[in-house]
Amino acid sequence: MPTLRGLSSSVSASHGEGVPTLLSGFTKCPGLFYATPAQDGILSRIRIPGGILDSQQCYAIADIADEFGGGYVDVTNRANLQIREIDKGINAEVLQRLQDIGLGSPNPVVDHIRNIMTSPTAGIDSQELIDTRPFVQGWNQYILENPHLSGLSAKFSVCFDGGGAVSVGDRLNDITLAAVLVDSNVYFRLYLSVGAKGEPSRDMEILLTPEQCLPVLAALADVYLNHIDFNSSRKPRLREIINTLGWENYLQLVLQRLNFAGETLTPQLPSLPVRFQEELKERSDFQYQHIGIHPQVQPNLFYIGVVLPLGRLKSWQMRGLAELVEKYGTLRLTPWQNLLLTDIQEHQVADVKNKIKSLKLDFAATNIKSALVACSGSRGCAASATDTKGHALILAEYLETRLTLDRPVNIHFSGCVKSCAQHSKSDIALLGVSIEGENKNVEAYHIFVGDGDSNQKFGRLLYQYVTFSELPALIERMLFVYQLQRLSCDESFGNFSDRYPTIQLKQLFNKHLVEIFTTNAH
Repeated sequence: MPTLRGLSSSVSASHGEGVPTLLSGFTKCPGLFYATPAQDGILSRIRIPGGILDSQQCYAIADIADEFGGGYVDVTNRANLQIREIDKGINAEVLQRLQDIGLGSPNPVVDHIRNIMTSPTAGIDSQELIDTRPFVQGWNQYILENPHLSGLSAKFSVCFDGGGAVSVGDRLNDITLAAVLVDSNVYFRLYLSVGAKGEPSRDMEILLTPEQCLPVLAALADVYLNHIDFNSSRKPRLREIINTLGWENYLQLVLQRLNFAGETLTPQLPSLPVRFQEELKERSDFQYQHIGIHPQVQPNLFYIGVVLPLGRLKSWQMRGLAELVEKYGTLRLTPWQNLLLTDIQEHQVADVKNKIKSLKLDFAATNIKSALVACSGSRGCAASATDTKGHALILAEYLETRLTLDRPVNIHFSGCVKSCAQHSKSDIALLGVSIEGENKNVEAYHIFVGDGDSNQKFGRLLYQYVTFSELPALIERMLFVYQLQRLSCDESFGNFSDRYPTIQLKQLFNKHLVEIFTTNAH
């Protein structure tokens, strides 16, 4: 297991003493010990490093959701869990209980730092180059033992990608360590967030041995801390500091803090591996590959990828999943707001499938909800112009009765321009807007598709001010034409739409309007 042994730190480890309490004040980035106000009450977020939960933890989370929240939990796009609609503070006894079972950080001052991301299939993926779970555990332990890291931006984000079939390399992170194979040896390629907000991480063209990864992460964090104003209420993002210093200078400062016995950050190798982003393009469907029933690398064991409608689980469903985990294996949250049930023996698969169905959940990748994403919407966020979650579910129910998808289509609802639903990962992006009516404002959407050659933030603008009453029929028409006109069943909606200029694409959708209603009538 990778460690940080030998890396000196100017601040000694401290777990804190006494009874845990909610830390004073509010923060825009919620944690378990950091209260955050939302439109629907107080919001609490539980960090789940690597996204892995056992049955005891599942039961505890369900109990907290019932006692303090709205009776449900939301899986986030970083594989965290959120409890919403909290109307009273979680008491010290409950916080202590969560700490005891490994859910609450033993060091609350670092509880706000973003969850560590890795593939939900780490350790069970037959194609992965290296199991990244020990790296997640090692970095998380270092964070807990070093309270000076509380000075990091709450959005300081780290990702480990093991090079398997189910990759998390498309997720935006400050730091990504991506496993690659060079001359039969596994290295990690370093990617850093630089440049403008939202840009993909940049390949630093640096290879690290597995043993170097955690010391380099610690040095990257320390250089950041040495260049921020601790008295400022706003902590800059890592990319802002890198942009100010220049990435070459930043990495030079990192190198000065390391002690690799004379080694450099870049091993002298005869050739460099293919760039990670290019690999991702070749694996464009990886984010769906976890849904359904799949063999694990361990003989006679399987995992099942379960679709969560908009990432939400009712507390009774959480308890049902806890029973499955208690009997069969483990539960893993995904950054696509779904989950996996793992370590299921072959003869148990049928029983687990039946239990999943009894919980009113599904495990089909073609389920429209498998790639449907929505921000918290106007029910949970004052900035949202529309009820994104409510509208997304209505849309899904409408489409399920009118067409059958043979591959997922990413439809993302965002209630405002902040795009918490991560529009950059969508085939169809829906941006909530408000239209002034005679008696009240009307909820509507701008519709964006693909990327094309557009510089628009959300993609290519196709329609404006589509009221929600008009939206389901229009999306149905777009999907119908896509399935009719695509080059093959392997062509995504995004790639299909990018083949046409905007005017021609709209003409294509309008041309087939009569055909859709004729088809549905029969």
